[in-house]
Amino acid sequence: MYKIFFKDRAIILTDHIDSDLGRKFGAIHKLGSDGELRRFLAEFEANDERQEVFIYHHNQRELLSRVKNCYDNIAAAGGLVMDEPNQHFLAINRRGRPDLPKGKAEPGESFEETARREVSEECGIGPPEIVKTLGPSFHIYYPGEKPVLKETRWFEMKDHSRKKPAPQVEEEITSVDWLPVSEAGRFADETFPSIKEIIKKAGLITP
Repeated sequence: MYKIFFKDRAIILTDHIDSDLGRKFGAIHKLGSDGELRRFLAEFEANDERQEVFIYHHNQRELLSRVKNCYDNIAAAGGLVMDEPNQHFLAINRRGRPDLPKGKAEPGESFEETARREVSEECGIGPPEIVKTLGPSFHIYYPGEKPVLKETRWFEMKDHSRKKPAPQVEEEITSVDWLPVSEAGRFADETFPSIKEIIKKAGLITP
């Protein structure tokens, strides 16, 4: 199952509709022609009352590829950074909302290189160590008239630099703080749904 977020709503791509179907779904679409898929996606974006919609196909990878072909695509990477004793994680505030450090990949960069660079730049720390992969997140947004689908690859990281974090103000980040793991639930409730999914995958909150 893949979740693609648009604002605080979700498009769920699944090959097991019986087990994955949520209680607040607004519509189900069985993958057919590209034209039908584009119309379904456009109708979802235009209808704020639909909190979740489902698209079904027996091959999830093909389904994701077909949906990605409906948008311009941007690759990005980011990190959930833990301190040495795993008692705190690094949180930023961007444009007034709690977030995790992330950014677009530069030409020729691997996702791992992008994640380490972006975390270092946005938080003012040394490049962190990658501990494990947490998986991707997807969201649709409108930087202009045309929608963009951003795929962000996430990594759990460890900070060994011992540098005091400092926000990258050019990226509209106003603060960087080490939050106790005990505050992960509050952070998850206030952040973006796609970031909440990463907090779950890291095991900081229960699914």
